[in-house]
Amino acid sequence: MTDAASARRIAGVAALVAAVAGAAWVGLAQAQPPPSKSEGPPVGSLGEAPAAPSGLNAPEEAPPVEVIAPPPVTAPPVQAAEVAPAAPPAAKVAEEPAKAVIKRSRSDVAILQALDKVTAQSIRFEAEVGKPVRYKSLIFTVRACERSAPDEAVNDSIAYVVIASQPRGAPGKPTPAARQAFRGWMYASSPGLNPLEHPAYDAWLITCKAPPPAPVVAVPPPRPSPPKPKPAPTAPPPVPAAPKPAGPLPPT
Repeated sequence: MTDAASARRIAGVAALVAAVAGAAWVGLAQAQPPPSKSEGPPVGSLGEAPAAPSGLNAPEEAPPVEVIAPPPVTAPPVQAAEVAPAAPPAAKVAEEPAKAVIKRSRSDVAILQALDKVTAQSIRFEAEVGKPVRYKSLIFTVRACERSAPDEAVNDSIAYVVIASQPRGAPGKPTPAARQAFRGWMYASSPGLNPLEHPAYDAWLITCKAPPPAPVVAVPPPRPSPPKPKPAPTAPPPVPAAPKPAGPLPPT
């Protein structure tokens, strides 16, 4: 009696547990949202496996369609009548002959001017090309002196000057060595273009002295030659006398 009652009690409890578990599972299933079309079934649903990655289920691309190239288009030949005649060649312009280069005139003497900044003493002097000229403690040596050519835009004088600084030696003492103070071209029209930079002196080019004209030697006109004497008249040659006639021939 006891065993039968116990068995019925256990069976009733099992049926109750099964009913409660089924009701709970149905409520959980109804509470979940319905799956969308693009998504697979919810993970963990009863009787279904989890969805596979999207890359594995993607459809394969279709092979490219072979495009047939159109046949090449052949241009129709050009007729000779459709071609315009070529323009005649332009007449060649005769080239001008090269003009002769006009050289600058060179001078043997340059006219310079020096200024003592301490005493305000100024002096103008001539310096021959290649011969040194001293002014106080400066020694000027002109290497070249030129005047601009007639075809140049600016009429100017240009000289290449070398200036050395050498104080005079005191009596009984050796003369100090010369020190170069300036070397370069000087322009008469622009003294400040390449000036002498010295604390006590200043110098610039005035002009290049034109060489004196060559002396013109007067040539006396040629003396007229004396007239030739007329030859004396000659007597005509004598006329030979006519031969005398011969006598009668002797008889044979």
